[in-house]
Amino acid sequence: MAHFNVANPSAWVTRFAPLIRPGGTVLDVACGSGRNARWLARQGWRVEAVDRYEAAIATLQGVENISARQADLEGAPWPYPGRKFDSIVVCRYLHLPLLPMLAESLTENGILIYETFMAGQEQFGRPRNPDFLLQPNEMLKVYSIMLEVISFEQGIMSGSEPAALQRICARHTTH
Repeated sequence: MAHFNVANPSAWVTRFAPLIRPGGTVLDVACGSGRNARWLARQGWRVEAVDRYEAAIATLQGVENISARQADLEGAPWPYPGRKFDSIVVCRYLHLPLLPMLAESLTENGILIYETFMAGQEQFGRPRNPDFLLQPNEMLKVYSIMLEVISFEQGIMSGSEPAALQRICARHTTH
C-alpha cells in the first residue's frame, strides 16, 4: 500500500504559483492524495489531478475545483492528448519520456513547476534506483531548449527530511 502525503504543499509550488493565470487550469501529475492539488484548488485554480493509484485518487473525489483521474502515466498513452494547461505541477515523480510531453501540454505563457529527485538522493533514502534520479543539470538541459527558464535549483535541500532535488520553474513561450 502506498503512503499518501496530505501534508503542506511543496514550498517550490507555493513560491511560483502566483505566476499561473488566475482561475486557470492546472495539471497535477502523479498527485498522490493531492497535497499540491488541494492547495491550488483552494487558491481558485481548476485542478486536474492524475495518479496511477486509485486509493489516492479516491481521496480527491468531490473536492471543490478538482477533477481527479486514475491513469497509468508510464505504461499507457498520455491521458490528455491535445489538451493544454495554464500550469503543470510535478513533485517528486520522474518518468523521463514524459518531460517533452509536459512542455507541449502548456498553453502560451503556461507555467511548469517541477521538483524531483536527483543523483545523491541514495544517501537519504528512496528512490535509490538511478532510473528515478536525474543527473546534475538534466532538467535544465531538457527544458531550457523548450521553455523559458524562470528559476532552477539543484542539490541537497535541507529540511525535516533532507533530499537531493532538482527544481525548475519555466514558462512556455513561442520562439
